[in-house]
Amino acid sequence: MLLRDLYQTAIAEGIAADPRGRQEIERLLQEAKAQYDKLSDADKDEFDVEQLTNPYADTRISYGDPQMDVQRLITGVDVDTSELLLVQELNRSGRGIDLVVAHHPVGLGRLYFEQVMYMQADIMESLGVPINVAEAILAPRVAEVARRQMPANHYRVVDAARLLDVPVMCMHTPADNNVGKFVQEHLDAAAPRTLDDLVGSLKEIPEYKQAAKMGIGPKILVGNGKSRAGKIAVLMTGGTGGPVEDIKAMVDAGVGTLVEMHLTDEKKKAAEEHHMNVVIAGHMASDSLGMNLILDTFEQQGVDIIPFSGLIRVSRN
Repeated sequence: MLLRDLYQTAIAEGIAADPRGRQEIERLLQEAKAQYDKLSDADKDEFDVEQLTNPYADTRISYGDPQMDVQRLITGVDVDTSELLLVQELNRSGRGIDLVVAHHPVGLGRLYFEQVMYMQADIMESLGVPINVAEAILAPRVAEVARRQMPANHYRVVDAARLLDVPVMCMHTPADNNVGKFVQEHLDAAAPRTLDDLVGSLKEIPEYKQAAKMGIGPKILVGNGKSRAGKIAVLMTGGTGGPVEDIKAMVDAGVGTLVEMHLTDEKKKAAEEHHMNVVIAGHMASDSLGMNLILDTFEQQGVDIIPFSGLIRVSRN
């Protein structure tokens, strides 16, 4: 496959699993086009034109020729300069790796990371939270994440990739969309009664089963094994963790148990105060599952996949 085709496939797979639905994605792309058309020539020169066809600010070709042929790629959850040096060393020994695919974004994909967080309002609305409430409690958290990104050294890894001449692509929200959809559908079908049942249902998924053997599998964070799950909400997409206020809003909407990749101490405390059960599925296993669902489509086109940097590779082909 060409690198550009891999990139476009990742975006398409993300849209297909997006909790907002295709119609909303089309609206967002049209909105970006309208914004672009109104810009001056000088401002258009600075505009990230990928926004016109890609609704995910955290998914980009970070370095490399989009027309290059990719026969073998290596992929991991986190990619830093050390991983790029490892790839260079592997290629010296004849591994023939054409591309590095990172889950967590680097370069431009990291710069506007907070933009994908707005989908959390749509997810909350789907759970029964009024959209005006969801947007109001989300806005300060989005602004906080944006401020935290401002002083970061965004292009450090991209600069290393350029100097080492190692092509890099990152795909974050498309993978997160896929794991969120997959796990929600799996739990809806399993209908676990208790949190113990819920954890058992998660371990039916190979990535979580393998993670459990590694000591990083699903765990009950708030509640106990005999606690009844009630309405289960899987929150695994939307950039990063949402505002602490979303706990109460979802309890008020009737959610009994949250299934997340990870949770801050502040949100754990809020869950305890509002009697919300929380099951942590696991960060590496969840990211691996979301990546695997897209990597399988690459593999179907003849691309060889090598996992590293925390990715638990399970092929469903």
